[in-house]
Amino acid sequence: MLNLVGSNSPKLASAFAVAAVYDRRRIDDTLSLSPAVIDRRYRKNASELAPGFFTHFRKILGLGGLILLLGLGSGFCADLNFDAWGKLAIQDNGRRKPIDSFAYESLVRISGKSDLTAGSRAWSADEWVLSMLLDTYKWEKEPMILVASRPLVLKLGLDGDRKRFSFEELSASAKLKAIALEAHNLRTAEESLDREHQEAEDVTQRLILFGRIMEGSAFLIVPPQGTETDPWLTPPDYARFYSEQQFTPARDTLRAMASAYVQEDAFNFSLNAAKLQNELRQLSPTIYPTEFSLQLEQFYNHLGAFHWALLLYVVALGFLLASHFQPSIRFLVWMTLALAGLGLLMHGFGIGLRCAIAGRPPVTNMFESIVWVSFAVSFFGSIFYARYRAAFYLAGSLPVSILLLLLVQQLPVVMPDRLDPLVPVLRNNFWLTIHVLTITASYAAFALAMGLGHIVLWKYIVSPRAVAQDANIHFWLYRTIQLGVLLLAIGTILGGVWANYSWGRFWGWDPKETWALTALLSYIFALHGRIAGLWADFGMAVASVVCFLSVVMAWYGVNFLLGKGLHSYGFGIGGESYVFTLVALDALFVAAAAWRRLSSVRLEQA
Repeated sequence: MLNLVGSNSPKLASAFAVAAVYDRRRIDDTLSLSPAVIDRRYRKNASELAPGFFTHFRKILGLGGLILLLGLGSGFCADLNFDAWGKLAIQDNGRRKPIDSFAYESLVRISGKSDLTAGSRAWSADEWVLSMLLDTYKWEKEPMILVASRPLVLKLGLDGDRKRFSFEELSASAKLKAIALEAHNLRTAEESLDREHQEAEDVTQRLILFGRIMEGSAFLIVPPQGTETDPWLTPPDYARFYSEQQFTPARDTLRAMASAYVQEDAFNFSLNAAKLQNELRQLSPTIYPTEFSLQLEQFYNHLGAFHWALLLYVVALGFLLASHFQPSIRFLVWMTLALAGLGLLMHGFGIGLRCAIAGRPPVTNMFESIVWVSFAVSFFGSIFYARYRAAFYLAGSLPVSILLLLLVQQLPVVMPDRLDPLVPVLRNNFWLTIHVLTITASYAAFALAMGLGHIVLWKYIVSPRAVAQDANIHFWLYRTIQLGVLLLAIGTILGGVWANYSWGRFWGWDPKETWALTALLSYIFALHGRIAGLWADFGMAVASVVCFLSVVMAWYGVNFLLGKGLHSYGFGIGGESYVFTLVALDALFVAAAAWRRLSSVRLEQA
């Protein structure tokens, strides 16, 4: 980890004493040190650097540029176009991506929001990163770093009514350093962490990222000359691969771009940003990403395919409800089908773009799996509608897809939408495709069945006698559950084959494996209970809702609540309040339907 500031910034030096605990290159040095000793060490290291925030850019911008930049303290509003700047390639988290992606992902990770307002104006993510690098605004004083846990906020002695704090506020907290060190010691001892320590880890990682951007060590835009696995460099470190003569054009262009930015010269800023990309590509043409790949990812970032899909689904659902109350107006039905179809196409297009950018199926984290499952729900609903001509399937699929897409958009920190490299166990596109896609497709079938089950149970609440005589909707629900069982059974078997290929054993009672089997057995039990006459149509409707809890546990609970097992690449924290609230509401809903059904049966028998 690079020291980020000079001797005149003790708060930043103190903050990176916390960060040192989680820098794996310094773990051995920090294991036996108290927070006070770590803090002294980093203050000493910081004092050896040149003063100010421009340690790494002093060589690049030149003295004149520094004087100009130091004169800008409060930020400025400029009608600059950041497209060319955002299209510069950067290496981050093991992946080559446009700065546009890096800026957006970093802003969401640090603040928990994709938009930023500071100094009485809005900032794009691209401009925010550049402003951080050039220090045109006092970002260390801006309350933008998320602390999501209120108990942790109170323990740190901060304002409990706030969720975001400045870098200076958090870096001054000795309690945060102590909790972070405790968390590190627990991980070293391979002990489980409670929520407080997990949240402290997250806050520490946000501090690290914030500081790396502000200091410039995250600005890895210089490609290596060797292989794709070699690390990229910051501009001041160019001498590792290039001579001064080779790098001078890129250095001069970077200086000109920075000068144009602070002078609000829109033409020269865009011109030099585009020129800088070409000059960096010329340094290592085989390593630097192609223009098309950078444009494609930037296009995906700004398209908002899943936002458009969500909007189309919502409008389609509105037309569907209108057609229910006005069945004679065929235009409403056709508008429902057209909008749902367009939403499905936009949804699939967004997934296809992610596949093209990442070169893999989009199911390696919770965001991608939810987006895929919501797509599959709509797809299955459309297929069943085409087969049976029953709007019942659209009524079940559209609300579920809408709910899932809303969840990922409302919880960007819990389910970040970044494209991360695959962990080693997933680096097999064949098994990744056939196993993970099959498993998650089964979740989609069960989610559709859950949506249909809610409609059936609502009908039992409103008119139990009429719905009991409607054989069609119970048959359609039964068919959907059968599809889910088939897919989950195949996916579980394929998972065992992949486990034998990756870990040397077919089955090991890993939490993920155990809960996948539990979900499969719960639905098989429901189907066999119906065949055996233990319950009838109402029982299957209840099972479609209740059994989905086992899917929620296999899908969300193992990763976010248990956090144990070999499937650690999907772990995370957060979102429990949303899940528990939905489960509690569902329990009340099922109880109301059961009570209404029982009351109806008693009246019939009386």
